[in-house]
Amino acid sequence: MFISSAYAQTAAAGGDMQSSLMSMLPLVLMFVVLYFVMIRPQMKRQKEHRAMIEALAKGDEIATAGGLIGKVTKLDDSFLSLEIANGVEVQVQRSSVVQVLPKGTFK
Repeated sequence: MFISSAYAQTAAAGGDMQSSLMSMLPLVLMFVVLYFVMIRPQMKRQKEHRAMIEALAKGDEIATAGGLIGKVTKLDDSFLSLEIANGVEVQVQRSSVVQVLPKGTFK
């Protein structure tokens, strides 16, 4: 009598383990989808932005996050000088550059 009830308990415990793994499956799948839908594309955009900022050169026409459009006149490690009008230069952080414009856009 005792042997059969003990055997039944171990069989039920094995079934609980499989049940708990199956209940975690939707959570794991949700994290996998989250990675491919949100995290991976964001990392790709950050990598592209970093490459764009490193490739900036004197004479490039850019747009900043604040809405300024101008021509790069001086480059530094973390700052750049931007000519926004004839004789008017402002200094902005390199990280604020959001787009390199085609040549001839800014006059």
